[in-house]
Amino acid sequence: MTAEGHLLFSIACAVFAKNAELTPVLAQGDWWHIVPSAILTCLLPDIDHPRSFLGQRLSWLSKPIARMFGHRGFTHSLLAVFAALTLFYLKVPDSWIVPADAVQGMVLGYLSHILADMLTPAGVPLLWPCRWRFRFPILAPRKGNQLERVLCMALFAYAVFMPQSLPENSAVRWSSSMINMLQTDFNRFIHRRAEQ
Repeated sequence: MTAEGHLLFSIACAVFAKNAELTPVLAQGDWWHIVPSAILTCLLPDIDHPRSFLGQRLSWLSKPIARMFGHRGFTHSLLAVFAALTLFYLKVPDSWIVPADAVQGMVLGYLSHILADMLTPAGVPLLWPCRWRFRFPILAPRKGNQLERVLCMALFAYAVFMPQSLPENSAVRWSSSMINMLQTDFNRFIHRRAEQ
C-alpha cells in the first residue's frame, strides 16, 4: 500500500474507532487528539523500508532496521506494538502530559498500517518472530492505488454514517470488551514493572 493509502486508511480507522466507541477512552476522546495521533504513527511501520516515505527521510534509522529485520518484519508485528507501548510507559517521563486518547490514537494509527498491509498479497508477520503471514489479499499492487482510494473512502463513508446503536453481541462490542481487558492487563504489567 502507498503512503497516501496508509494516511487515508488511518483516518478512516480513527473515525470508525471513535464512532464505534471501540474503547471508553476513544468514545470520550477528542477528535483533535485521536485523528492527528493516528496520522502521526500510520507510516511508522514502514521505517524498515529505506525507500518508503519515512525511510527516505530517516535513512539513518531506516537502513539499520531494514538490515536487521527486513521489510515487513518486526515492525509489522504485534510484538512491535507491545514493545513500543512498554517503552513509552516505562521511559516517557511523568512530567510529559500525553492524553490517553492521543496514546490510543497512536496505537490505532500503527495498527491501521498493519491492517492495511494485511490487505495486500504479501501480508504481514503479525506474530513475528513466527514466519506465518496473515493476509486478506484484496489489494493488488500492480493495479495502482485507485482501488486503495476507493476502499479507504468507502471505509471512511461507512465510519461517518454507520449506525450509532449497535447490538450488544456485535463484533464491535465484542472487540471493545477484548480491548478493554487487554488494556487492563497491560496496565497491570506496566505498574508491576514500575514498582520493581
